[in-house]
Amino acid sequence: MSRARSTIAVLSLALSLSAGCANQSLEEDCGSGTCENLGPTSDEQLLALLDSHGVAALDFGPAADPRQVELGRALFFDRELSGNRDISCATCHHPLAGSGDDLALPIGTGGRGLATERVLGEGRGFIPRNAPEVFNRGADGWNTMFWDSRVSTQPVVVSPAGKKLPASLSDPLAIQAMFPPTSAAEMRGAPGDLDVFGYSNELALLAEDDVTGIWQGIMERVMAIDEYQRLFAAAFPSVSEPGFEHAATAIAAFEKEAFAFADSPFDRYLAGDTDAMSPAAKRGAILFYGDAGCGSCHSGSLMTDQKSHSICAPQLGPGKAEGDDLGVQALSSDSADAYAFRTPPLRNVETTGPWMHSGAYADLELAVRHHLDPIKALMKYDESQLPPSLRSTLRRDPDTLAAMGASIDPLVATPIELDDNQFDDLMSFLYALTDPRVHDMASLVPSQVPSGLPLD
Repeated sequence: MSRARSTIAVLSLALSLSAGCANQSLEEDCGSGTCENLGPTSDEQLLALLDSHGVAALDFGPAADPRQVELGRALFFDRELSGNRDISCATCHHPLAGSGDDLALPIGTGGRGLATERVLGEGRGFIPRNAPEVFNRGADGWNTMFWDSRVSTQPVVVSPAGKKLPASLSDPLAIQAMFPPTSAAEMRGAPGDLDVFGYSNELALLAEDDVTGIWQGIMERVMAIDEYQRLFAAAFPSVSEPGFEHAATAIAAFEKEAFAFADSPFDRYLAGDTDAMSPAAKRGAILFYGDAGCGSCHSGSLMTDQKSHSICAPQLGPGKAEGDDLGVQALSSDSADAYAFRTPPLRNVETTGPWMHSGAYADLELAVRHHLDPIKALMKYDESQLPPSLRSTLRRDPDTLAAMGASIDPLVATPIELDDNQFDDLMSFLYALTDPRVHDMASLVPSQVPSGLPLD
């Protein structure tokens, strides 16, 4: 049993004994049968639920190498990694936007501005899926990345690169970092593009599936900068010729260190402080792991089962094929995976909107209500919460709605009824997942990057 699980078990036992003594005392004071047995306390009930669901404090393991973190920070914010030198990793995963971009769907290369002020470039389109937050990806237990889990390390390493992926990579977050720079729409650019200096974008001339060539091309750019030569030599002293896998490893090290935010009231409760959460949040947690059934998918310490489910989230944007997005089915070719997407984690969830793989919900309460009755929510979805530029892309034709309804996961197929007080309690718990430090992450942004290119 882990130390955190042991803490929960000991607290549960202590509270159980305390509650039993209290109930016995009350019965003695009230005489025979005149007082109702109060039953278990909310803490006793909640701790038992957490233990049964395998929920414990996050384990971040040893700290990342600070030299790799320093290099990763520079690379994360540097537009040099993009073909047109106009977008960085941070553009879509920015500290000032909850480690995302505050947009329903991301705007890739060619765009201008940051977060809600970002606009599409001429002739460009939206990226098909919402930019996920990157909180706590250094915690133990992660084995998948992306909405469709196309990067996985269990039971074996799987990625879009297949055998082209460097064999030295086994960390799912580092593997994930290998791919956005290879995407024409996200970072690489299209043939004929010019970079911000008016020079030809040499990376855009490479084929989309020539990932090895793209990675090599990025490294040629990066290693032409003296400061990066110094940073790579310090971060990887035994490597004479760094590859992009070393850049990805450093980016992952930075993300793990910078976005580790697990000091919410819930985290403090897991650490043994039973006063850290309000009574309403505790009642909401009991609903979450009990009658509301949320813990079935948002399970374990990571608050995600890392499995894929169809919850009939509204479909909008360019999609992956003719405006539609079949989710995991596009990879598995299994009709049982239609419209299924990986369960997102929930820590700091109030700061990570818009929510769903399509960014369909701009209000967290509406996103939660969708889970309680997905088909009804899909049919009654109000597109006015979308940016005007995306409203016309909403797919609500009868065939699509019927196919989505038929795909619904049995875990969410039966509507769940909560009264207003219960729903408010559930939301109180979700708000108790917020580490207050996430509201001020400006210190993560460097004052400059080695390339000298402007920051977002």
